[in-house]
Parts: sequence; C-alpha cells; structure tokens
Amino acid sequence: MRRRLLNTKALMEELLSGGQDASITGMQEEDYFATEGDLIEILGVCYRSLCDTGAGIVADGRLLDLLRRCHAFGMTLMKLDIRQESGRHKEVLEEVTSYLGIGRYSEWSESDRVDWILKEIQSKRPLIPQVMPKNDKVQECLDTFDMVAKEHASLGAYIISMASTASDVLAVILLQREAGTKVSCDAGEPYDKTKQLRVVPLFETLQDLENGPKVMDRLLSISWYRNYLREVHGNKIEVMLGYSDSGKDAGRFAAAWALYKAQERLVKVCAEHDVSLTMFHGRGGSIGRGGGPMYLAIQSQPPGSIQGKLRVTEQGEMVQAKFGTGNIALRQMEIVTTAVLRTSLNGGVTEPKHLHMQVMDRLSSVSCDVYREIVFKNPTFLSYFKKATPEGEIGNLNIGSRPSRRNKGSTSVKDLRAIPWIFAWTQNRLVLPAWLGIGEALDKEIAKGNLHVLRDMYANWPFFQSTVDLIEMVLAKADGSIAKAYDDVLVSNEEERSLGVELRKRLDQTAEKILLVSGHEKLCENHRILRHLIDKRRPFLEPINLLQVEILRRLRENPSNIRLREALLITMNGIAAGMRNTG
Repeated sequence: MRRRLLNTKALMEELLSGGQDASITGMQEEDYFATEGDLIEILGVCYRSLCDTGAGIVADGRLLDLLRRCHAFGMTLMKLDIRQESGRHKEVLEEVTSYLGIGRYSEWSESDRVDWILKEIQSKRPLIPQVMPKNDKVQECLDTFDMVAKEHASLGAYIISMASTASDVLAVILLQREAGTKVSCDAGEPYDKTKQLRVVPLFETLQDLENGPKVMDRLLSISWYRNYLREVHGNKIEVMLGYSDSGKDAGRFAAAWALYKAQERLVKVCAEHDVSLTMFHGRGGSIGRGGGPMYLAIQSQPPGSIQGKLRVTEQGEMVQAKFGTGNIALRQMEIVTTAVLRTSLNGGVTEPKHLHMQVMDRLSSVSCDVYREIVFKNPTFLSYFKKATPEGEIGNLNIGSRPSRRNKGSTSVKDLRAIPWIFAWTQNRLVLPAWLGIGEALDKEIAKGNLHVLRDMYANWPFFQSTVDLIEMVLAKADGSIAKAYDDVLVSNEEERSLGVELRKRLDQTAEKILLVSGHEKLCENHRILRHLIDKRRPFLEPINLLQVEILRRLRENPSNIRLREALLITMNGIAAGMRNTG
C-alpha cells in the first residue's frame, strides 16, 4: 500500500508538471494519506487543475480512473462485513449483568432489556469492568468489538444472524460504544460515535421473517434510535433477509413467500417512519438457498422493495462462474444494474391480484406442513438422510468456510448449516429441499378446480413465474434413478428404504404438477439453452455418481482411508460442477 501511494504521488507530480500545489510536491518519502478523503481531495485538485488549463483529455484518463476507484473502494478495496449470532451478544450481556449483581439478562423481558440497554448506551461511564472474569466465548466476542473499533475504516456492516428482537440490534450498538470508548481512551482521543459500523439485523427462520417487520417497527419507534440513525447513518437502514435457513426451516415455497411478504411489510414500515431502506439478500448458489438467474429474481421482487439500490451475496462456485473472467463479470454487472434500474424507474412490478395472494398463502401453508412433517417429524428421516447422502463425510472434508454444524456434536437437522444440507441432497441427485411439499400443495389447489388460477398466476405474476421456473430447473437436474442407486448400496434398513421410495414418488408427482401449472410438455422447455446444457451434462454426471456410491460404501467400511477421502472429494467436485447451483 505504501508503494502504491508513493506511485500516486509521482503520478500527481507528473500531472501537475512541476508542482502547482506545494502540499503535494513537498511530500517526503515517509508521508502518507491517512484517510481516503485526504487522497480524494488532492486528486480532485489535480483533476480540476487539468480541466481548467485545457488538459481535460488527460484528466479523463488515468486520473479519472483513480478517482473513481477511490470513491468506489476507498483505500481498502471492498469493505468487509462482520457477522455474529445474536446469542453470542446475549452471552456477553448475561455475564455483565450477573457480575454487576443486577440480575440475569437472559431472564429479562424484551421491554426491560431495551430500557436497560438504552440507559447504558447514554451513560458516560464504562459498562464492563476490566477485572470482570470472562469465559473464552465472551472474551472472543469482546475482542471482535475491539478490533471493529480499531479497524472500522476497513469494515462495512455488523450483521446479526438469527436476529429476532429490537434488543438484538441495540445490544450491538451498546457493545460497539463500549469498545469504541475503550479504544479511544487507549489512544488518548475522544470517542467518535460516527465511527460505529451500521448494524444490520438478519432475519432467517420462517418465524423471524414473519416477525421481522414488527421488530423494525418497534426499533424505529424508539426516539433515541431514530436520532442515532439520523446522526450516525444518514437516516438509512439496512435489513438482511436469509434465504438459506428459511428454506431449511420451511421448504422452498413457504420460504419464498415469507421473504416476499416480509419485504412488502418492511418497505411499508420504513416508509411510515420516513427511513431509507436497503434490502440485503443473503442468497446462495442453490435454488433451495434462493439462487437462480439474477435478472429474473430482481424483477420478481415486491413493488417498492428496490429503489435504486440492492445488496446481494454471491457464494460458493457461483463466484467463479459469474466473476471468474473479466468479460463474464462485466456482463453479470450489466445484468444486475439493468434489472435494478428498470425495476426502480418503472416503479417496481405490478401489484399481484388479491386472489393470487390468497392462493399463495394456501400453497405456502400446505407445502410447509408437508415439508416439516417429513423432515422434522418422521422418525426415520434423519437416519435415512445420513445413509443416503454423503452428509457425514462432508463434515470430515475441508471444503467449507465454516463447520457443517452450529453446535458441535449435534445430529439434528436444525443444527446442520444450510450449505451442507443442500449440498448433500444435490450430490445424490434428489435435491429434496428445493421441491419437497410443493407437489402436494399444487395438487390440493388443483383438486379445488383452481388450475386456471395457477396458470394465470404463472402467466401474469413475475414472482410466481420465477418460482415455478426455478423449481422446473431443479426437477430437470434431479434424477430419481440415481438417488435409488445410492439407496440400493448405502441404505439397508427396510423402513429407510421405504422412505426413499416414497420420496422418489413425490419427486415424480411434483414434476407432473409443475408441468400442469406451467403448461409445458417438458421441464425447462421455455429455456432451450438451459435444457440443452442439462441434457449434455447428464452422461458425464451419471458415472461420477455411481463412482461416488462405491467410494462411500468402501469409506464407511474403512473411514481412515485417506485415498478414499481424496477420491470422494474429486467426485463431489465433479458432481457440483455438473449440477451447478449446489450450495
């Protein structure tokens, strides 16, 4: 960085042709730019000087490129977000309140938590005594906040995963203030509250998505918070929506509808409080985690949810696929920018019909019930899942950014992270999380004589059309015969095998109902290129799947065999590359 800054100084001296600004030409080798504002100010002087002297063609070259990079990325390229679960902040405050002898934070009501946090935020004294004993988790969390206070210029947002209350947001503001005050004192400087990272609640589960708008309304009704938002963050707020855990919790249909309604209500709440809202979509590559064509996804968002701005995550193999080369990355940015601009300038998409929303409510409810009945209530499901997929082996391979489970030692589906959940079902080609429950929901609605309504929804409602098209794509990639090969070799229990037969039957029935709704004779027939690619990959995928089945059989007999583990990893990469949208 020092070398590049000195090169910038040389560029500016060259452009100024002999030193029109003494503050630049007088720089010494040990001088440096402390903030991006300092650098932008001096570059601006250079730009204006060149334009004023008739050298605009020079100013609009390398110098303008540098100015744009500084405005877009600052001096630290892209800012990084910090992400932590709300439970970890509760643990810290539990330790503090217990040590101070004022009660147990975890046992307080939400109202009491909010009142106490607000009082402490506005207090001029430190909250956490230096002599307070701290366990490893609490110390790690506090160390993170100290780092945030020191390196805030390189960081963007503090994201609270599993957020569910207004106090979750206020707790992070309090801990940031505590760390900022401590760091400022150590540096001998006054505390500056404008250096706090913006705090972004992440609503993930179905229940949290349904309650999220109420939480934000409660938060924005607090006068102190509204003043803080205005003074520190320019009256702007950001809310992150979780696609992964909502899909794992309720199934694809119910999660998609909950996300849609949450956005509608969040837009309304923020408009009522006169706050500028940015939606942050925590999408993954797979359909079960909100993946799919970005243009269609943006165009199908609720009216008013995209007002010239959008944040979205890209994860896993999709980063390489969409941004691996310059031309493809540029094309991807053009697609996203065009979709955001068209949606914003056109005032968003057309409001859905009331009847359509009623039907979607019923579809969501039925599909969620069917999904949860099998995934969380069927006593055979968990053991079947472990045997019929490479879920256990995924956790033993170094292929993820985080542990496959939130709680070490747990075996439940709830504690399994969404990425390995989707990835495991993609490997055996059943891709269950993306379609389970949908066939039954559609069948129930069709039995009521509402097929014409469903077809009208598909033809005239972008949200429903994109959802059905994505499910068609998943069903086109799924293969019940391959899933059966995994069962035949890896599953021996008769009850578990019967469950496998039932799931494959549900897969076929779902495809039938989806085709009835879309009016297609063949899955993905309206996306001919995609259909062609899927058909082309299938002959290469099938032998890799069959090879993986045999490797899994041998590895489970000899778990310590390193060569088998390496071979399994190769097959996983091969299947992921062929299936795409894997995790």
